[in-house]
Amino acid sequence: MRSGFVNIIGKPNAGKSTLLNALVGEKLAIVSSKVQTTRHRIRAFLNGPDYQIVFSDTPGIIEPEYKLHERMMQAVKASMEDSDVCLMIADVRDDLEVLDKMFSALKLHVPSIVVLNKSDLVKDKKAQEALEFFSSKKYCKKAVLISAAKNLGVTDLISTIVENLPEGEAFFGEDDLTDMPTKFFAGELVREKIFELFEQEIPYQATVLITKFEEKTTLVKISADIIVHRESQKAILLGQGGSMIKKLGTLSRVQLEAFLGQKVFLELYIKVRNNWRNNDLFLKEYGYNQ
Repeated sequence: MRSGFVNIIGKPNAGKSTLLNALVGEKLAIVSSKVQTTRHRIRAFLNGPDYQIVFSDTPGIIEPEYKLHERMMQAVKASMEDSDVCLMIADVRDDLEVLDKMFSALKLHVPSIVVLNKSDLVKDKKAQEALEFFSSKKYCKKAVLISAAKNLGVTDLISTIVENLPEGEAFFGEDDLTDMPTKFFAGELVREKIFELFEQEIPYQATVLITKFEEKTTLVKISADIIVHRESQKAILLGQGGSMIKKLGTLSRVQLEAFLGQKVFLELYIKVRNNWRNNDLFLKEYGYNQ
């Protein structure tokens, strides 16, 4: 039996969350084409006949501009400190030298697999060049080509991970998929729809706090506060005659029902908390505890 903690790190928009979902075969991490979608460290478990992998999806590595960013980078640091294997994921189209500099600076002391994602978007020659480039680096135990979105190379990646795991018993039950509470994912699914529906600063200056999560016999009742910086942002979220908040609620409810497998009654409220991203009390209240 092999088991261990495997952490996924890389630049924003490299495909970390898409990879996590592909690895475990479930949508646990929200996905967006916009950068910095992931704010929390999300753990998910993959159980095989003779292994258990505890994956962590982490926020993209950035230079912090706010206390929120600092909390996000603390989550990345914590994940690197307790890992048995590290997946350094990169968009294969990015500048290889820049990626090399970032990966080298991490100074990891565990087996590190460079995962070159989005390989379906480049020609074979480009992909092979990237593979050879990273295979020669000291920090790289192995470099692999995948397309997380197309589920290409994921099975081989799992085999490579298992080969590098230490021997040991499972940490969690074989039927467990994550140690995160269900209401956390409810908040994330609402936030994903904010990323889909709104542009400019709205997705980055908004967060979602689940204030009620009640599982009834016939449905789940959920209330959520959407926190924004300014009254002008509240007006944008509401839309003319409440059109946008209604659309957000409808799309979120459909997504929640698919995730929970039950009917959902969803209430959304918008609250203004000036500069919440730089306020320690607000950050703690909204679940950014790292």
